[in-house]
Amino acid sequence: MQERPNIWKRFAMVFSWREGLGAGRLLLLLLLLLTIWEAGSGHVRYAVPEEAKHGTFVGRIAQDLGLELAELVPRMFRVAFKGGGDLLEVNLQNGILFVNSRIDREELCGRSLECSIHLEVIVERPLQVFHVDVEVKDINDNPPVFPMAVKKLFISESRPPGSRFPLEGASDADIGTNSQLTYSLNSHEYFTLDVKRNNEEIKSLGLVLKKLLNREDTPEHHLLIMAVDSGKPELTGTTQVKITILDVNDNPPEFERTVYKVRIFENAPNGTLAVIVNASDLDEGVNKDIVYSFNTDTSADTLSKFHLDPVSGYISVKGDIDFEETKLYEIQVEATDKGTPPMAGHCTVLIEILDTNDNVPELVIKSLSLPILEDAPLGTVIALISVSDLDSGANGQVTCTLMPNAPFKLLSTFRNYYSLVLDSALDRESVSIYELVVTARDGGSPSLSATASVSVEVADVNDNAPAFAQPESTVFVKENNAPGCHIFTVSARDADAQENALVSYSLVERRVGERALSSYVSVHAESGRVYALQPLDHEELELLQFQVSARDAGVPPLGSNVTLQVFVLDENDNAPALLPPGAGGVGGAMSQLVSRSVGAGHVVAKVRAVDADSGYNAWLSYELRPSAGGDRSPFRVGLYTGEISTTRALDEADAPRQRLLVLVKDHGEPPLVSTATVLLSLVDSGQAPKTPSRVSVGAASVDTALVDVNVYLIIAICAVSSLLVLTLLLYTALRCSAPPTQGVCGPGKPTLVCSSAVGSWSSSQQRRQRVCSGEGPPKADLMAFSPSLPPGPFSRDREEQLDVDVDLSAKTI
Repeated sequence: MQERPNIWKRFAMVFSWREGLGAGRLLLLLLLLLTIWEAGSGHVRYAVPEEAKHGTFVGRIAQDLGLELAELVPRMFRVAFKGGGDLLEVNLQNGILFVNSRIDREELCGRSLECSIHLEVIVERPLQVFHVDVEVKDINDNPPVFPMAVKKLFISESRPPGSRFPLEGASDADIGTNSQLTYSLNSHEYFTLDVKRNNEEIKSLGLVLKKLLNREDTPEHHLLIMAVDSGKPELTGTTQVKITILDVNDNPPEFERTVYKVRIFENAPNGTLAVIVNASDLDEGVNKDIVYSFNTDTSADTLSKFHLDPVSGYISVKGDIDFEETKLYEIQVEATDKGTPPMAGHCTVLIEILDTNDNVPELVIKSLSLPILEDAPLGTVIALISVSDLDSGANGQVTCTLMPNAPFKLLSTFRNYYSLVLDSALDRESVSIYELVVTARDGGSPSLSATASVSVEVADVNDNAPAFAQPESTVFVKENNAPGCHIFTVSARDADAQENALVSYSLVERRVGERALSSYVSVHAESGRVYALQPLDHEELELLQFQVSARDAGVPPLGSNVTLQVFVLDENDNAPALLPPGAGGVGGAMSQLVSRSVGAGHVVAKVRAVDADSGYNAWLSYELRPSAGGDRSPFRVGLYTGEISTTRALDEADAPRQRLLVLVKDHGEPPLVSTATVLLSLVDSGQAPKTPSRVSVGAASVDTALVDVNVYLIIAICAVSSLLVLTLLLYTALRCSAPPTQGVCGPGKPTLVCSSAVGSWSSSQQRRQRVCSGEGPPKADLMAFSPSLPPGPFSRDREEQLDVDVDLSAKTI
């Protein structure tokens, strides 16, 4: 049952005792009693008698600890016993503590006045520890026991009345009232029983001679001594005393003191002198010689610890003396003379053992809650630590320390109990495991210590999003790539662990014109490899900009994005396209009437063409195919202007109809060629058609406009080429400083400079670029040019009459 007095009975007693007090003082007294009651209820105590039957009710432990019955199983309610065993058990259905197996108080605590079973009640979610003491009440289950069933005494007949003969009393394993013994002796003519209790709480039992003995009348006496304890019911023990009456030697040895007291330290080395006992005998001769010995009732343990010299009376240490095993030795010493019959004197030697700091503290770690989440709140209990020391006093006072402290600390929760709790925030990415050392040190001098290692693993939570090395990356891809070609690899790193660091990649979908982004590119979810799903066309799409998302597998998932800029590089995949011929063309050929009177250098016609490519691939040149007969033609074509002019004055020998084939070629690799047919009809000067003045003026204005367009085109190409050079330099610098990524790349060409009569062209060395190319090595792109037109020998008026057009490119880059 639980040792808690009924509070209402206390209140009733207070009311009956204080009926005459005022209401205010009575209320104050009630509050004081309630406060004392609340303070005393923090530690639950029960009491149970020893030898109680299995199932005996002890207490409603769940109710007394403030726990609901429904939460015992979910919170993993369990009871731990100090020292192990299963003496008590808890019924999780009704929360009752009951006796599970036989409880023997003497086996648990020996002769200790207090005997308790200490329980640790542990529940989780959250982790809580309650301490419960169950006091084991002693019952009178052990009868008094004498050391010997038959005690033999030898008493000289010369002993005077009143002589006392000490006996070893009975012992009772119980405590308190149950161990208090009373002795009785069967009625006897010569002896009475004498029981004394001295100041040292030692009960001395002896036989007192009532009158002189006569060995010749009665050589032996048989006595029966009974010991009765004070328990209910009373238990008894008996011993027989056989007394043999001796003759002659009538003076026993006598000790200087009846009780010798001495103190020695435990662990005293063998041979250490404890005490010297000394006795004297009034007889003479042989009857005066004394031999010292331990009483025959001395226990085997005492005999193994001490040695008594039979001649000198020196008592010395001969075994291991342990304070924790025995704190006091009570030894009965006899001094026996050598008379006939021999006579003996008796004394008691009390040897008190003093404690030394010879026991290392014991440290036990229980209920580890590992691993601990890195976002665990401060104050989270990680482990319970119990310490103990078998020494006493300062030698048994133990303190615990923790190394290193941060981010944990030790809190003292109960006597010799500590909790390892979280003291500051954790970050698994900084430290994933802590190796802690708990040191228990006693207060002895010198102090002794014990250590225990605790490995605290920090569990990961998803608190880090995947991170890319750069927020933006540039990719160069040549057009006409193979479908499914790998163009780039994105990579993001997540500082978390396990599934929280498992990164998957996906496109951030958007529209590109009328089409979805996913129709152009895709990204592999695990590797981050980016693929072009279809051939890209520089003429259709020069720059494709999109985002790739990296997301981890944590709960909730975290993510980040990287921007990819895919520049589609031009390839020479478009042949020059001829512009439609002017009026007079037949079947796609250009027809023109030329007067035979024109001089050398006169422009008679112009071939116009454009190229859908850009840069170097859109730079066109013109050349005249030689005639099949090998005759030298009186005409030539401008290399970059497409203007057909005379090389000499025309004469009658020249054929009236001239058919010229003009090859229009770009500068790509390989170059692409288109052919234009120009039909020239030579007529006499009188037959040359008259061009109206307004038409001439219109032609001149158109020619001037085309020349302006040519200048603007050159400036635009130069500007765009310069911008491309700057972009390539910046990209190269970024690539050199960034870690390499996967892709297909090729070395650039050395710088190339081309000079001609119409200007110079240059290309810069192309540095290593991440591109996807169909076939052939990468080539240098056109960067800048500055053409100059050659002067002609003809007059400006003559030029204004021609339908001239300059269009080197269909578009700019």
